Amino acid sequence: MEEMVEQIEALLEQGDHNQLQDYLNNLNISDVEHLIDELPDEGALFIETLSLNRAVNVFRILDFPTQERIIKKLSGQKTAELINELPPDDRTALFGELHGDAVKNLIIHLPPDDRKEALALLGYEEDSVGRLMTPDYVAVKKTWNVERVLNHIRRYGKNSETIDVIYVIDSNGVLLDDVRIREILLVTPETKMSELMDNRLIALNVNDPQQEAINIFRMNNRVALPVTDDENILLGIVTVDDILWIANEEYTEDIQKIGGTEALDEPYLDMPLLRLVKKRVSWLIILFLSEMLTATAMGYFEGQIQKAVVLALFVPLVMSSGGNSGSQASTLIIQAMALGEVTVKEWWRVMRREILSGLLLGAILGTIGFIRISVWTLFSNIYGVYWLQTAFTVGFSLVGIVLWGSLAGSMLPLLLKRIGLDPATSSAPFVATLVDVTGLIIYFSIALAIMPNLK
Repeated sequence: MEEMVEQIEALLEQGDHNQLQDYLNNLNISDVEHLIDELPDEGALFIETLSLNRAVNVFRILDFPTQERIIKKLSGQKTAELINELPPDDRTALFGELHGDAVKNLIIHLPPDDRKEALALLGYEEDSVGRLMTPDYVAVKKTWNVERVLNHIRRYGKNSETIDVIYVIDSNGVLLDDVRIREILLVTPETKMSELMDNRLIALNVNDPQQEAINIFRMNNRVALPVTDDENILLGIVTVDDILWIANEEYTEDIQKIGGTEALDEPYLDMPLLRLVKKRVSWLIILFLSEMLTATAMGYFEGQIQKAVVLALFVPLVMSSGGNSGSQASTLIIQAMALGEVTVKEWWRVMRREILSGLLLGAILGTIGFIRISVWTLFSNIYGVYWLQTAFTVGFSLVGIVLWGSLAGSMLPLLLKRIGLDPATSSAPFVATLVDVTGLIIYFSIALAIMPNLK
């Protein structure tokens, strides 16, 4: 990569446009993308220099901040060519990210038919399947024979997003079935499309959430899926490349939320410092104020701590154990929900598993804590005459706190999903903070029940 950057820099210094064009046009699309990342100020020049087809293919795989930066620097003619040649779904994704005025200026460059198409696509909800679909597909009638279908594909297939799948519709545009191209190629020319239909159609609704489309693609191993309206009219298709892009964005957003921050809407290094701080500070303030309740709980049990200072030694131990178990459970459930492995309706099954898991995990940690105090007592008098009661307090507290952490961490994402919120907002830091405060109450309550010198 370094050698490639050096060659490009040398060509830029020489100002040899033809040699630069030949060099760029012979690179892989991904290599040009890397060059734009390495030399961001030259991104617009690279797009201007590339042949139109390659420029479009490079532009469509760039992240949005880079696309926006390049669009601002491109000449009006190149912008018009680029926007006109972009596939409708990629064009919609770009328009959906840009500000209103910028969209208006770009839409002006589109021919009237494409302009209507772009505006229609932008009419769908931002996170809906409608924003992903492209109207470039091949559709045929069920009464057609294979010979006519192949002639139709030769005539119109070039402009289609994919010809791996051919869609069968009736005279009103209602989707009847989809047929893989290999099935068409392996039968005689006289075969009717109706004979190839198996009625095992899988389709997306134009208003479906994009997250649902990701799961459907994952479960059905498709390169493309048709998109219909509520009347089952075929509107467009969604291809797997767009789904992979969206899945990556969803995964990144969830990871950022699980980490206790708002989702970033652009790459970390490209985001201005103040905006980055703004994204992080809200959650930190919420967690900070929540942790203040820990001090309140400690103050409530101040008398017990004064009578048995040794209890304070194990506060970090029991609090962190509960927070860790809660964070584990929360992360596992959020991931399982994202993959479609767990739904809100299965909350009781999840709870039963976490009760058993929490008890077993708590018992393991509690046993280790009990043994640790017992062994230390053989060599030190740090725990005093009530060392056995202290050991039982720590042991039973760990069972209760780890159990509570597991339940809180697993149930909170399901609860948030049930009320229509993003489960990823039940981030690991939030669960840990919740369990910290309640864990103290469990710990000192068990201490009061076991240790006679506290009463």
